[in-house]
Amino acid sequence: MSGQTARSDNDSSGVRWVYILPLVAFLLVTAFFLWGLMFGNPRYIPSVLVGKPAPEFNLPALPGITGPDGKALPGLSLADLKGTPGIKMVNFFASWCVSCRQEHPFLMELARRNELPVYGIAYKDAPEKTLAWLTDLGNPYARIGVDRRGRTGIDFGVYGIPETFFIDERGVIVYKFTGPLTPDAWERDVKPALKKALAERNRAKPAG
Repeated sequence: MSGQTARSDNDSSGVRWVYILPLVAFLLVTAFFLWGLMFGNPRYIPSVLVGKPAPEFNLPALPGITGPDGKALPGLSLADLKGTPGIKMVNFFASWCVSCRQEHPFLMELARRNELPVYGIAYKDAPEKTLAWLTDLGNPYARIGVDRRGRTGIDFGVYGIPETFFIDERGVIVYKFTGPLTPDAWERDVKPALKKALAERNRAKPAG
């Protein structure tokens, strides 16, 4: 009888560990991720989409938003990013995002410089709030897509805005920047990364 009791205790202990180990592993992974966000630099968390085609999307325009010519700005789709030579910048933003307000003056400056097309995706934001925000702060975007439910953001792997993707004429994501863009970050991180991506792409082109 005592032998049976011992085996029963051992069996139940093994069963408990079967349930406990996955929980321990999950907690460790979560703790590591949170540590990286709090004490590391989240902009250096790599995106698995870099070097791969951007997800398909086709987002409606922001009602009421107009360009410098007074005409309504169109929405944004992946098709709009393809074909025309050069890299396009796609910035996920929202009126409720504090860091988006921090980066907004630099986005306005980029739009004035006309270095590359600047497009926006309004992420999980009420359209009327997005419109009021851009009316107040200015609109740096040549096109704006409304991702009301965040579906496109999920497809892009967005986990915290602002996030900015740089997409070439093939529709391939060549670089991703997480966090608010600043002049220092642009010169230190973005421009060298885009230059490197273009160089690598040119080397990969077949001769002739």
